[in-house]
Amino acid sequence: MADPSFDIVSKIDRQEVDNALNQAAKELAQRFDFRGVNATVEWSGELGVTIKADTEERAKAALDVFKEKLVKRDISMKAFDAGEPKASGKTYVITGTMRQGIDRDHAREIVKLIKDEGPKGVQAAIQDEQVRVSGKKRDALQDVQSLLRNADLDVPLQFTNYR
Repeated sequence: MADPSFDIVSKIDRQEVDNALNQAAKELAQRFDFRGVNATVEWSGELGVTIKADTEERAKAALDVFKEKLVKRDISMKAFDAGEPKASGKTYVITGTMRQGIDRDHAREIVKLIKDEGPKGVQAAIQDEQVRVSGKKRDALQDVQSLLRNADLDVPLQFTNYR
């Protein structure tokens, strides 16, 4: 039998993000302080989000509403990158993207962390946008998971495919 292993991935549930986006749009349409400022939040592409409003303050407030809805739906703030409000004609636009997958730099950082601070006998290998961790003992793999949960990494991590 092969050694026990698990995969480290960084994925978002697009349906949950869509639900958060729709809730934020509904709240912006109903709230009194957003009346008359044309505040909107909508998808722009596969993982892009665009927030628009007539004033910079209302655009930032609309961004806060969207972030609040993401948190309520258990989506990590590490998965959302938002820019600064930019004037675009008479409106202010904030563009943001939902991050998915572990890029090469973060994958190398995770592998280095496991090699430096992880238990002995555990190997980590980069595979596309995920990292596979394997070892002789399941306890060692659980130690690696707790190590990564406590580490301050810039990507949200999930552990899948535990065998």
